Amino acid sequence: MIKIEGLWKSFGDNEVLRGLDLEIRDGETIVIIGQSGCGKSVLLKHLCSLLKPDRGRVLVDGTDIVPLGEEELTPIRKQFGFLFQGAALFDSMTLYDNVAFPLREERRVESEVQKRVEEALKIVDLLEAQDKKPAELSGGMRKRAGLARAVVANPKYVLYDEPTTGLDPIRADNINEMVLRLHDKLHVTGVAVTHDMVSAYKIADRIAMLHEGRIHMVGTPKEIQATQDPIVKQFITGVSDAHQEVQLGTETVR
Repeated sequence: MIKIEGLWKSFGDNEVLRGLDLEIRDGETIVIIGQSGCGKSVLLKHLCSLLKPDRGRVLVDGTDIVPLGEEELTPIRKQFGFLFQGAALFDSMTLYDNVAFPLREERRVESEVQKRVEEALKIVDLLEAQDKKPAELSGGMRKRAGLARAVVANPKYVLYDEPTTGLDPIRADNINEMVLRLHDKLHVTGVAVTHDMVSAYKIADRIAMLHEGRIHMVGTPKEIQATQDPIVKQFITGVSDAHQEVQLGTETVR
């Protein structure tokens, strides 16, 4: 379980996180939603200590990781897989070598590397493309390759940064299906940040709305869809405050 308590983070005069609290349960997939620039990716990077807060605690399985140094963080970070927004593949490496990279960094024996890479590529349906370079892959295939690399070391937690950004609806749904498959096969705890509500509703056990530096609301997809909370409703419907209703007879014209 991951527990975030009173998290504050500023960049210069810009307060991004303002006393944020959130509990992430073992085995669930929780999706963080919110407007662009509200701090979703900043929050995600605090979970594996890629960023340090100004104050507050991040408890991973009961250990506060905020005060830990790099050496102490190493075994904790090994519990995390991270799908970066742009997949972050190495252009000069084949797909196989990209996925193998974290295992080779840990100096795993090559027979184990091969077994794990092939298993990860099978999960994302890319085994036949293992000899291709990233430039030869479509955007959706690169995302799937990033997913394979994120889970190849059998992490407990997988962090997804805008997993469907830049993809058409069909390829985006393919990524959503892959996320669900990873959850079912590997029983990982997932944390995704996105502004894609179709994706959020499909992959989430719970959805948390980040607003003005704090978690404004947490609920199941059905609870979020049914909410009358004006801040959440405005975000999920995409209707701005400036978009006023005009009543004409019995009809509502927007």
